[in-house]
Amino acid sequence: MVDNDKAGHLLLALQNGDAEAFTTVYKAYWYDMFLVAYRKLHNKEAAEEIVQDIFLRLWRERDTLRVENLNYYLFSAVRYEVIDYIRTKGRTFEYVDYYGSFHDIQDLNTENQLALDDLLRVIDECLHILPEKTREIFRLHKLEYWPISRIATRFGLSEKAVEYHLTKSVRLVRTHLKEVMVLLMTAAGLF
Repeated sequence: MVDNDKAGHLLLALQNGDAEAFTTVYKAYWYDMFLVAYRKLHNKEAAEEIVQDIFLRLWRERDTLRVENLNYYLFSAVRYEVIDYIRTKGRTFEYVDYYGSFHDIQDLNTENQLALDDLLRVIDECLHILPEKTREIFRLHKLEYWPISRIATRFGLSEKAVEYHLTKSVRLVRTHLKEVMVLLMTAAGLF
């Protein structure tokens, strides 16, 4: 890291397009920023990408940048980028890892693999049974983790109306999945 006086000079040089100043800032901060992102995400590639994006933005916006404290600016940028990454991609990776674990099972025979594929397809189809607004409310709440208040604002509904749509959709999805499971188990000869 760089002391405040030197950081001020580097910022001024950077705003004037000095590539050496940018390189100095990059070398002084990159690793520490990477560590902060990596500790939060436990994902090396994502942490590297976040830090690279911050430095790319720093260089692109150098002439319009109004920063008083370089250290605060860079580490705040890391914090906000990590939060944004978790919000948009973090949950997706959890589900990919979860479903990916099915593929790690070596003793699945062809019939079991086909049954698993059918089940995953049915879950996707099940969501299409719902009316469009109910499906969208279900998707936002259950898959994207939006709070009920935010969904209510988006659709111009009361929170009670959103809860009604959620109750209706969860009940329908559960019922549909139970029916499919009974059919699959019957077809597999488990009953």
